[in-house]
Amino acid sequence: MAYNCVVLVKQVPDTKRITGEAMNDDGTVNRSALPAIFNPEDLNALELALDVKDKYGGKVTVITMGLPAAAQILREALYRGADNAVLITDPRCAASDTLATSYILSCAVKKLEHDIVLCGRQAIDGDTAQVGPQLAEKLTITQITYVEKLIDLKDSTITAQRNIGNGWQKVRARLPVLLTVTADANEPRVAAARKMMKYKNALTPVEVTQMVKAQNPDASEEELKHLAGQICSDLDKKGLLIKQWDLDSLEADLTWCGRSGSPTKVHRIQSVVFATKETKTIEPTDTGLADMLHELIEDKIIA
Repeated sequence: MAYNCVVLVKQVPDTKRITGEAMNDDGTVNRSALPAIFNPEDLNALELALDVKDKYGGKVTVITMGLPAAAQILREALYRGADNAVLITDPRCAASDTLATSYILSCAVKKLEHDIVLCGRQAIDGDTAQVGPQLAEKLTITQITYVEKLIDLKDSTITAQRNIGNGWQKVRARLPVLLTVTADANEPRVAAARKMMKYKNALTPVEVTQMVKAQNPDASEEELKHLAGQICSDLDKKGLLIKQWDLDSLEADLTWCGRSGSPTKVHRIQSVVFATKETKTIEPTDTGLADMLHELIEDKIIA
């Protein structure tokens, strides 16, 4: 029996390279100030979906919500073996918290055939681990969180092992089901060279429009639209046009999206500056080390 998997992924700022420009004044993340990467645990969720596809058949569809640049992680998913990709991009999605994000994603998932919905346990830019459970609630399907291992998948029943902190739990559920996957679940596969060659030119409509504008700076809006339409049509025939949805195509209720649909408010942002105290250079000699130890003992830092 084949199973269709939908994987929710996110392009996130590389939090290992935090700078003082990482936050905007309004409390939102300044994503342009940090390099963007594929959220690590979302790669584990993708790998689990691909493993299901390899063993049982079916299709893997990957969805991300974000700026047009987020299409890059969709290409990375295609390189690894995903069958389809969808970019949700719309200025009205800006400033969405987990509640608004899960609502928008639920509208997208409902448009697709799905037996198993997967996402990483949490994203490294928020660390809330809320979107997965909230999404399951909005889809009104069973959820299994903190999944570390897929034990069995037979007929319409899944058995998984989940981490509960001080031990493990074996859970059985009927499909459809949502899984949040941890970093311990697997080792994500690398991109396949053949798929990279195939999908390196895959583009979203908004990327096509940006490319056409850059190549034809003096063209009129009508000419740009015509050229972009031709390229999109050619890409679609070759299976290289990445689907792109906005809130209108999702038929989303705008009161549940973006800032208006986000009850989370940032009360205050505090900048923490680590000021250096007096420093002293220790010579890398026996005498220098002896003097340092003597001072540490005198100051009762060591005994």
